Amino acid sequence: MTSFFQLGPTAKARKVPSSRIGRMVSFGSLFAGLGVGTVAEVTRRSLGVNESLTDNPFLTSANVERIVSTMCKVRGAALKIGQLLSIQDSEIIPPALQAAFERVRQSADFMPTSQVEGVLKRELGDEWRSRFVEFDMKPFAAASIGQVHWGKLPDGTEVAVKIQYPGVAAGINSDIENLVSVLNIWNVFPPGMFIDKLVEVAKKELSWEVDYLREAECTKQFRALLEADPDYYVPRVIGKLFFLLDWFGQNTSSNIPVFTDFHVEDELCTSQVFTSELIEGFSVDKAAELDLETRNRICSLIMHLCLKELFVFRVMQTDPNWSNFFYNQKTRQLVLLDFGATRSYSKEFMDQYLEVIMAAADRNRERVLKLSQEMGFLTGYESKAMEEAHVDTVMILGEVFSESANEFDFGGQNTVKRVTKYVPTMLNQRLCPPPEEIYSIHRKISGVFLLCSKLKVKIACRPMLMDIYKNYRFGPV
Repeated sequence: MTSFFQLGPTAKARKVPSSRIGRMVSFGSLFAGLGVGTVAEVTRRSLGVNESLTDNPFLTSANVERIVSTMCKVRGAALKIGQLLSIQDSEIIPPALQAAFERVRQSADFMPTSQVEGVLKRELGDEWRSRFVEFDMKPFAAASIGQVHWGKLPDGTEVAVKIQYPGVAAGINSDIENLVSVLNIWNVFPPGMFIDKLVEVAKKELSWEVDYLREAECTKQFRALLEADPDYYVPRVIGKLFFLLDWFGQNTSSNIPVFTDFHVEDELCTSQVFTSELIEGFSVDKAAELDLETRNRICSLIMHLCLKELFVFRVMQTDPNWSNFFYNQKTRQLVLLDFGATRSYSKEFMDQYLEVIMAAADRNRERVLKLSQEMGFLTGYESKAMEEAHVDTVMILGEVFSESANEFDFGGQNTVKRVTKYVPTMLNQRLCPPPEEIYSIHRKISGVFLLCSKLKVKIACRPMLMDIYKNYRFGPV
């Protein structure tokens, strides 16, 4: 499930092009418009007039508007790529384009009623309304892949019904290739970003996210894993658990239940409609004005869960968006949403990755370098400057878990800026893309760190890591 944003006062109904031809026409119009806009800008510059937002004549204000408009229109994979790129550093993506992608990320237009009706009839049948006693045709939240509606079941249960935009699933590969091709022509991405690898990962992850039956399975998996922990709550999927098989593989801890292939059989969950109980609370980024004790609790719960996902469950909900975490002040629980981007990791990979984290936490630079080469972060043929830049960034992130950190002051640190300093070196001198697993892991960890910084918390992270490390079983299970 992708991240959702509350509809704002400017949100409007806009039909999503559902056919492949319709989506291709949208990208074709974008390509043509960008070309005309760039030629016009080059002509203006020759006359001494400059309207570009950067030194690149491609990034005029008009072209930025064209990109935003097209992404918001087709939504789906294009909008998702825009959302992912919006959180990249300005050293990687030009600030003008980054600002455009941020506008895309916050986009919250929604399908018109006629299109919603069409999707629900196709997925739930002509008599879909009989399944609800009430249903609001206007969504209360929307995002790149779908939108969410309020409903009430005959038994009085209030539910959130997520409806996927038509054409999104079928258009993943072509949408991503079309968008990246347009941007590649204008040399937007630096070589060290390894955009081809990023695109490959994005296609795979998006194919998971558009499968709402898979999301239902993953949601049930996490609900089972966390059911005994009163600090967390996972909403109930309105569905029936049909059977269990070995899906995620053996776990690192024998006392954790391993459920690996859920099959959801329910009339309100299909591949393009996902229904769950409505939850109470607010997204955690709204907690900035709460007292420090509450903010510390929220971030401690998120940090601890992140470590358990990696090294205990080896299954992680990889979307770091803050709207995926709600806090219920009445129950003091962290409510977890959005399990479409859930993925598992191999035992061998996590054995190595935990050792890297521990080496950084223990301030052992030589071991960080050695392990990074063994894992494929580095080839062994990098320049000294590249090696140092890589190790320095890992060591900076490891400070959070170091023995001297005590209660790490996220609000008083400039961790992100310190890491940013090394980005130009890594973009120019990196010889290989990182391991495929790292894209999702570091996206999630970065999101957790950014939230902790935003909420200005002071939390002790080393005890969380050490508790897991002491009980971790290295090697084959």
